[in-house]
Amino acid sequence: MANLLTRIKNTVMADLHEALDQKEKKNPIALLNQYLRECENETEKVRKLLERQGQLKEQFAREHHQALEMAEKRKYQSEVAMRAGESDLQEFAAQEQTQYEERAARLKEAMENAVKQQLELERKYEEMNHKLKDMHIRRLELMGRENVTRANYRMDQVLENNSKSDKAYSRFSEMETYLDHLEEKVNNNYNRNTIDSRIAQLEKEFKNKESHTI
Repeated sequence: MANLLTRIKNTVMADLHEALDQKEKKNPIALLNQYLRECENETEKVRKLLERQGQLKEQFAREHHQALEMAEKRKYQSEVAMRAGESDLQEFAAQEQTQYEERAARLKEAMENAVKQQLELERKYEEMNHKLKDMHIRRLELMGRENVTRANYRMDQVLENNSKSDKAYSRFSEMETYLDHLEEKVNNNYNRNTIDSRIAQLEKEFKNKESHTI
């Protein structure tokens, strides 16, 4: 039964990995975004743990201070009881003093360890933030490369000599030819009108000269 469950688990994991691989091939940026979100969530968890560690360190410090105060108090009470000849009370106060002193020593060690652990957590937390920032920058770089790749692909579709680009290019050529013919027609009409006007002007000048001669 255990072997069967293991095989089923391995099969499911293999299918999952294959699906992720296919997703990465189709859209690597989307997969990277998902991975970044997961890293951000883990970083936030570490931040909360770091905050909790700071609270524990402060609690250790308070407990340590209280234990020292109680040890000093029981020491004083033990001395008072001894001077008063109250041996039972003096013994009880001395035992209490010893317990508080041992507790203070243990709390001091725990507090020092908490400080070291907090410093180590802060260092790792900063490393995680830097790593996360580097991944964000890397994502921007990949998005830029993807954008350029897509733009080049679109332009290549227009510029390459395939059927679609040929049709598009032929439309441009037809438009250019049409504009050339239209421009030539306008110029011819302009020239024709200009010639007609010029000839008419010359004829008018000739007639005026002839009338003056007569």
